[in-house]
Amino acid sequence: MEVIKTEIEGVVVIEPRIFKDERGYFFESFSQREFNEKVMPVNFVQDNESMSSYGVMRGLHFQQMPYTQSKLVRCVKGAVLDVAVDIRKGSPTYGQHVAVELTEENHLQFFIPRGFAHGFAVLSEIAVFQYKCDNFYAPQADGGIQLRNESLGIDWKIPVAEAILSEKDLKHPLLKDYDSPFDYTINLYE
Repeated sequence: MEVIKTEIEGVVVIEPRIFKDERGYFFESFSQREFNEKVMPVNFVQDNESMSSYGVMRGLHFQQMPYTQSKLVRCVKGAVLDVAVDIRKGSPTYGQHVAVELTEENHLQFFIPRGFAHGFAVLSEIAVFQYKCDNFYAPQADGGIQLRNESLGIDWKIPVAEAILSEKDLKHPLLKDYDSPFDYTINLYE
């Protein structure tokens, strides 16, 4: 696997080695050993999958401390624009984002560390999205910031006014109105 650094430290894109022949293709989608060596030591404990149709936007989600999560995400069918927003107070990249298109053709994966809000927009007719988490889901720790926030400068690649969002996602505060408990100087992995 090749690890591609982004403009925000710790947020990386992972490009797997794909072996193709007349039968199709094969690739190793995850190796704990290689991930620990090339990205960082993370113990993933839960895998999730969602299916969504064109125009669905999910996010920008995170879990409150002490239930914070890192995520390793990929799109196994269709295409999504996946986004990570730095919400760590005191971070030199606070409020900035990284966006990457994940598709069934490019097989890219996106690692979002703890202290980031995460969301995606579906760009294809349908998308099947998978993600590994390094902490179990805790409904009482759900958090989010508004993804229709123009001040974040995210080009979602779909008409945002026509996007399909859940009631919960429509109620998230804007980043400027959110008092983040994530502190850049604290190790969130302890």
